[in-house]
Amino acid sequence: MRTGEPLPAVGDVLAALATGLWRYDAAAGLVTLDAEAARLVGLPAQATTLTQAGIRARFHPVDWNEVDGVVQLALAEGTIAEVRMRIMDGHGRVVRTVRSRSKPSIDPRTGKYELVGTLQEVTDPSPNAARSPITGDWRRSREAFLLDAGRALAEARSTQEVLRVAAGLAMPGFSPDGLAVFGAEGDRLTVVGHHGHEPGDEEPFTEMSLGTDYPAAEVVRTGRAVYLSSPEDYRARYPASWPLAAPFGRQSWAYLPLTVAGRTMGAWMAAFKYPVTFTPDERSVLTTVARMLAQALSRAGAAETERELTDGLQRSMLPTLGPEIPGMAVAARYIPTGGGLQVGGDWYDMIQLPGGRFALTIGDVQGHDVRAAGLMGQLRIALHAYASEGHRPDAVLSRASRFLYGMTYGEDGADLRFATCLYVEVDPATGTLEIARAGHPDPAIRTADGTVLMRPTAGGLPLGIDPDADYPTTRLVLEPGETMLICTDGLIETGGHDLDTGWRRIRRILEEHDGDTEELAEALVQAVHGPSSHHATGPLTDRREDDIAVLLLCRAGDGNRCTTVPGGRHVVRRTMLTVKQAEPERVAVARQQVRELLHDWSCEDQVNSAVLLVSEVLTNVLVHTDTDALLVAEVFSDPDGLDSVDGRRGRLVRVEVTDGGDDLPHKRDPGELASSGRGLVLIELLADAWGVDPRGEGKSTWFELHEEPKKEYGEAEDPLL
Repeated sequence: MRTGEPLPAVGDVLAALATGLWRYDAAAGLVTLDAEAARLVGLPAQATTLTQAGIRARFHPVDWNEVDGVVQLALAEGTIAEVRMRIMDGHGRVVRTVRSRSKPSIDPRTGKYELVGTLQEVTDPSPNAARSPITGDWRRSREAFLLDAGRALAEARSTQEVLRVAAGLAMPGFSPDGLAVFGAEGDRLTVVGHHGHEPGDEEPFTEMSLGTDYPAAEVVRTGRAVYLSSPEDYRARYPASWPLAAPFGRQSWAYLPLTVAGRTMGAWMAAFKYPVTFTPDERSVLTTVARMLAQALSRAGAAETERELTDGLQRSMLPTLGPEIPGMAVAARYIPTGGGLQVGGDWYDMIQLPGGRFALTIGDVQGHDVRAAGLMGQLRIALHAYASEGHRPDAVLSRASRFLYGMTYGEDGADLRFATCLYVEVDPATGTLEIARAGHPDPAIRTADGTVLMRPTAGGLPLGIDPDADYPTTRLVLEPGETMLICTDGLIETGGHDLDTGWRRIRRILEEHDGDTEELAEALVQAVHGPSSHHATGPLTDRREDDIAVLLLCRAGDGNRCTTVPGGRHVVRRTMLTVKQAEPERVAVARQQVRELLHDWSCEDQVNSAVLLVSEVLTNVLVHTDTDALLVAEVFSDPDGLDSVDGRRGRLVRVEVTDGGDDLPHKRDPGELASSGRGLVLIELLADAWGVDPRGEGKSTWFELHEEPKKEYGEAEDPLL
């Protein structure tokens, strides 16, 4: 061309080079071809416009399906989208292979991409050249790999787990042997984790400025991937940082941005010991893995921050047990729920009271979320304040119920909460327990000899339901050597149990354990919350995992774990129960208490006799007086194995019922059709000893049964004959 002559038109130059121009508008679904591009796809050599369906019919379907993935990769990397596609005739035969190179852009109005590029026939499709990205087994292998990788990364729960999963990914056709994840903190580049390197290898790359001439720093700054196919490429592009990378002996590197919600949070390095050309197929796999890795790291980081926050919240809300109490030991445990935020409404507290007394409280605010934890903290503070003012247990719970009701009732009503609570005021000198209960499970007592009794107590509605609710008080005495257990329902129901089966499990642990209070608390938690509980689930199919709060109070006993009483006998175990005139249903509770007290009695007939007599004596008080009845049942044992009363060997059970009535019962001879008058007759027939003792106010009716040896039936004494 001579100087001064005009330049030829671009279209003429491209036509001379057998290169066509085309434009694809994804929003309109139209493809515009110039004459050369139309010829290359098998149409007449003239400019034309086709629909997406019309142009798709000219290409091999496998090749067309890969176009969108290549375009998305180019958009993510900010590079040219290059693909090879096979042109098909009307009979399905391949007539030529063309290469398309285009620059994608996003239309901000529609969010669709637009392509403007060239089309050129490829005469020598060598196997190392860029080609239709994935076909046949290789494509299926990649899809299977990405599915497995996505599943594994989604299941990782911590940053370290994510890094272990990423290190174990075996990519189809090529696999990096060195991995590193970089994070960005302010203007510094940090190493989050690495694999395939020796400990300490990361030191030169830690606390590196983002302005450094290093590939990972550039990726974080720009949000675009960097591919280095050879050491020469690395040295030429990053001469300043090449001395840091050279000692590792790698041949190829890929640095990809870790982007979440449009923000680049770090970079991922995949290094190879062999040369990698980074074809569009390989870049597509790496880009997809980087996206999944970024999402997994973001989830894991958020979960770790959340756990740290909620653990700190729980630790700040749960109290310490305070100073040591003379003659008593206290142990406590709290285990958050296994799911969600790992916070909940369970709590326990120990409150110092005037006069050397103290209070134990345990409860459960409805829910397992941050609001439940917040309400729990406020309610615990309120209980602490009311108790410190010197209020009795019933008044403490009444005020707490009004407090919680006032906090939630004034809201929109969509998130009203209630709380169960058990409040115990303890006198260490005497072992007296004053108990008020608001919809909470009853306490359990482990006696000195290992017998476990559930102690029913009077109770009211859960806190926050009725601001005017009453909470009656029950008085118990913790004998020397006995331990009281109070807990939330999570200890009972964890592992798919209900209250019945869960309590049987807890009872077995209490009976079998012989360690101190701390060891017992740990054994209870491990038995229901440790791995073994997942192999010994209860009858419920939904496991119903819940928070667990446990408090144990033990009163120190003597070396024999029993109490000596006049007459040389020792109290092995004791239970007490008040039956009020307005609560005749508690007679059934008394019968159950006596049966549990005699759970290891050798003669079942005597157990049935004791239960029958308890029912008769208590019913007599309710029918013939207008006072309440106090039941005290005790099992005695002679330390020498010989009872001092009448020389019989074995134990003795004594049941005493005290009431305020002045009229003494008299033995009568009831007729055959009489409806009453048989109580004392039954006592005389079944009891080994009995009596009625007047008191200053009222009287006491008692009976005793000496344990008989277990009968061994011989052939001549078969009870079935």
